[in-house]
Parts: sequence; structure tokens; C-alpha cells
Amino acid sequence: MTRIAFIGLGNMGGPMAGNLVKAGHEVTAFDLVEASRQAAAELGVGISGSAREAVAEAEVVVTMLPAGRHVLAVWADILPAVKPGTLLIDCSTIDVESARKAHALAAEKGCPALDAPVSGGTGGAKGATLTFMVGGSEEAFDRGEPILARMGRKIVHCGAAGNGQAAKICNNMILGISMIGVSEAFVLAEKLGLSHQALFDVSSTSSGQCWSLTTYCPVPGPVPTSPANNDYKPGFASALMLKDLKLAQEAAQAAGASTPLGAAAAQLFALHNAWGEGGSDFSGIIHLLRGKEKG
Repeated sequence: MTRIAFIGLGNMGGPMAGNLVKAGHEVTAFDLVEASRQAAAELGVGISGSAREAVAEAEVVVTMLPAGRHVLAVWADILPAVKPGTLLIDCSTIDVESARKAHALAAEKGCPALDAPVSGGTGGAKGATLTFMVGGSEEAFDRGEPILARMGRKIVHCGAAGNGQAAKICNNMILGISMIGVSEAFVLAEKLGLSHQALFDVSSTSSGQCWSLTTYCPVPGPVPTSPANNDYKPGFASALMLKDLKLAQEAAQAAGASTPLGAAAAQLFALHNAWGEGGSDFSGIIHLLRGKEKG
């Protein structure tokens, strides 16, 4: 049993903390939102009165927060209360620069750290089937892997500090671009009189095959479990895809990388969000490409 503090109990963090409890760990947590605290408590998570109180006796601290500024603010707040040697793991999806700053903050306290963003959405958080992309030292990874394995199915060490975030934003840039490509193909097929099923049957077994088609098909019918069959309820919200694409563009600019398709994807998802579909699944981008709202 490991004493774990968990800060951030939203749609992802709450179930993740609950899975650590199921695994037999002692989990003490905090969130600013009362409803999130209550939901986590129902999963057996112990609730503290503050983030500092939650981390005071922890051997491992896990954070799951909205953005880099939140991670840096929370880590700066809790580190004076953290024991030297405590492992800090941030599972948020944030910019690479902020992730590396967080590692530096931890190092000043004598604490190892990992940036470990996730892929798999709320379903993966609940089912403990997430993929973790992890940045940090080998020693920190060896300590953190058994904890992450209780919340996910695949844990990949991507290299030094910040590389977990780098892997996450590169992966999601691929995902955003591919979903637009698949959606464009279905819109063209509709104009040409080709059925959704016919296109799916061909492309899913030939060179057009990809995850956005075979697992997350953006039209109802061919893949019964895709959000398209549930009124495009996320899943992975368009607002979150836009966030990740913006992070990818910031990283590309800083690194001097050319990502024209990533830039175009970011612009299209910005339009999709401005159109009022930020809370819908990102596969709903097909509605924008058709030029009409869902339904």
C-alpha cells in the first residue's frame, strides 16, 4: 500500500483516484469543486480540506488539472508541505515548457517528478485502461510505473522531462488531422451517392484505414460504439481537441517545426467550437464540413 495524494477530481481525476483505492492504496485528495469531492468520496477516496493537507503524509502526489498555469500554481503551493523524496506525477495535458518548469520546481525540493498525460478519455479513466505517455528520469519512472499501472493499461516512457507532453500533443495532432480527413471523405461520399457503409467497408480494410475510421467513425452506423451513434456526446470533446491542437502549434512555433496540416486542423476546430459544438465530441467536426448543424 502506498500513501497517495490526488489533486484534481474532475471527470478524469475522480475515477483515476477511485481506481487507486480499488488497487489497495490509501488515497487522500482535494478539489475546489464540492460535487467532484463528493463523487470521489463515493469511490472511497479520502477528502482533505486543502491541497496542502492532502499531500502532507503522501509518498506519491498525482495532479490532474486543466492547464499549465494551474499545475505550476498547485505545485508551488503544495511543495512546501511535501516531504523531500516524494514522487510528483502530473497527469494533466499541458504545454511542454510548463511541464519542464514543474520538474524544476520539484527538483528544488529534492523530489523526483514525472509528466504523464493520458489518452483514453473518460471511459479509459473509469475502466483503468488509459495510456500514459511519461517524461522523466529512469529512476522516477521505475517508481511511478506501478502506480500508473493501476490506472491504465499501457505506460510508455518517452524520455526526459517534458517528453510525455511532447508525445501527447504529437499524437493528438495526428488524431485531429485524421478525423478531419475521414470526415471529409464521408462528406464527399455523400455528395457522390456512396453509402456510409460502403465507404467504411472499403476503407476499413484498405489503405484508408485508421483509428478515426475504425474505432471513432464520425457517422452513425458502421461502428456502433462511436459517439456518432450517441448524438455525438463525448467521448473526447471538441474543446479538448482544440486545446491540444493549440498546444501542438505553440510547441511547433517554439521548436521551429513546420506543421501546416496541424495548423489547418487547429483553425477548423476553432471554427467548430465557435459554432457552438465545443461540448460535443470532436468527431462532430463532420457537421462543420457539411455546413450544417447536427441533427
